Amino acid sequence: MILALALWLGISITAIAEEPIIIGLNFPRTGHYKEEGLAQMRGALLAIDEINAKGGLLGRPIKLITRDTASRPEKAARNVDSMIGEGAVMLFGSVSSAVAVAAAERARQNKTIYFSTIGYANDVTTEKGHRYIFRESTSATMSARALGEYLTLNFPNKKYFYITADYSWGHSSEESLRKNTNTQDTNTHPGVLVPFPSAKQSDYSSALKKAEESNAEVIVLALYGHDLVRAMRTADTMGLNRKTQIVAPNLTQTVIEQTGPSLMVGVLGTEHWFWRVPEIEKSGTGLMFTKNFSDRYGLYPASAAASAYTVIYQWADAVSRSKSLDSANVIKALENHEYQLLKDKAQWRGFDHQNVQTVYVVRVNGRETVVRHPSRQDYLEVVHSLSGDKAAISHDEWKELRKAAKQPDTLR
Repeated sequence: MILALALWLGISITAIAEEPIIIGLNFPRTGHYKEEGLAQMRGALLAIDEINAKGGLLGRPIKLITRDTASRPEKAARNVDSMIGEGAVMLFGSVSSAVAVAAAERARQNKTIYFSTIGYANDVTTEKGHRYIFRESTSATMSARALGEYLTLNFPNKKYFYITADYSWGHSSEESLRKNTNTQDTNTHPGVLVPFPSAKQSDYSSALKKAEESNAEVIVLALYGHDLVRAMRTADTMGLNRKTQIVAPNLTQTVIEQTGPSLMVGVLGTEHWFWRVPEIEKSGTGLMFTKNFSDRYGLYPASAAASAYTVIYQWADAVSRSKSLDSANVIKALENHEYQLLKDKAQWRGFDHQNVQTVYVVRVNGRETVVRHPSRQDYLEVVHSLSGDKAAISHDEWKELRKAAKQPDTLR
């Protein structure tokens, strides 16, 4: 009986030790931004398989569960409850900033850490920031400061026209870029809003017609994902992309692939990562990630995939260092932690939980450059970069934004 009891206890302890650690991906599998969502899924699965192949985390395998947000904030919030109910101890995902804010707020109510993988609106880590949210991607201000430096130097005294998606990311992107290009005067540099998420083809046609009639020399498309794709196709039909400099503040591989690289030649924007970055920064880990991703999926990774991959590795590292799955302990381990993974050095800043990293100003390559590479994915050229500490808002700026929003000057 003693032997039988010992054997039973041993089996039970082993079963407990091998019980998986559950994490949840809250991503757009359908609707707006589904391509960026798929990239996140692929990056996450690669990271989890690599960690599990090395023995897992705290001696246990990691298991991923997922929910489709359809890029709807209310659905994303419900997903948080559902995944926590299934035992998820960490949540990540989103593309839309509104989704990130809604999901993270529900996670805060459940005292569970949430990583905004993508979500560029400033308020994600300023007015709407709190103790349980971390943002891996850059903010609208970080993009605008890098892009503004380049545009001011290379397109001085030009007339701008802004076409902006009518939601938080669009507003903060336009506001930030106007400030950093000295184009705040809306009489000289006009703009229009297009509905989000329900814009029609006529909305893009009308907006671009106004841009053309304004005689603008620089057209800023503060649009993202499918909205940017539709606007660029319309601009190509009108010939605007061949006679006017077009700027897309957040210019991603997935958008270029959906639109067609030939339609986007010369478009300027920013990225916080793309597959050429590890070569530029001489990052061995980044090069290996790109190779492993390419071997597994038959294509090179987009920034959304790199963000999801980074989030999982950084969360796992914080769990290992804190020897805990408790969100409070993991948060302490992440705050002010500096690391180097897929590029140069980055840091999870303590006071606002913004990931501070280098921002790259990029321009879409011509067809010859794209097809010359065996992958046919050599879409982007880096024309300028800005270090994270210069791109990100200061602590004083952050406190002023929080004060204006009547929020406490420390994360709660």
